[in-house]
Amino acid sequence: MNQETVYRIDVQFGDCDPAGIVFFPNFSRWMDAASHDYFIQRGLPPWREMPMLPHCVGAPLLEIHTRFHTSATYGERLTAYTCIDEWKGKVFIQRHRIMRGDTLICEGRETRALCVKQSDGRLKAVVVPEFIRAACDGAASLAPSERSLS
Repeated sequence: MNQETVYRIDVQFGDCDPAGIVFFPNFSRWMDAASHDYFIQRGLPPWREMPMLPHCVGAPLLEIHTRFHTSATYGERLTAYTCIDEWKGKVFIQRHRIMRGDTLICEGRETRALCVKQSDGRLKAVVVPEFIRAACDGAASLAPSERSLS
């Protein structure tokens, strides 16, 4: 079973439109940050520093689906809950739920490909190594980080 991680978001005035509602692209930015933080919380080094996977650039986004349930505004603390729903060879599907307390604000699903940079500079998708899957599927629960995007 894939472990869920917690990523905290403090909504700032500048995250909102003139009506005081969080501008929708910020949710994509926060889900992207939570996606990267997920792997750090699972005990893996940042993609560019991963010695077991030379020339790794990370997991670029291939597809995203976001559904909004209610709005958020500045001064609120939101929490992104992130997990991996499915592994598919070179790609994986990550799920995010952004909550304000017990209220679901939005949910998103991202399809990402794990990529390395080839000697000619082009990116190439590679099969997700077992050590990455094992870190994400591990039974040992890691303490949620206090990382946040403020």
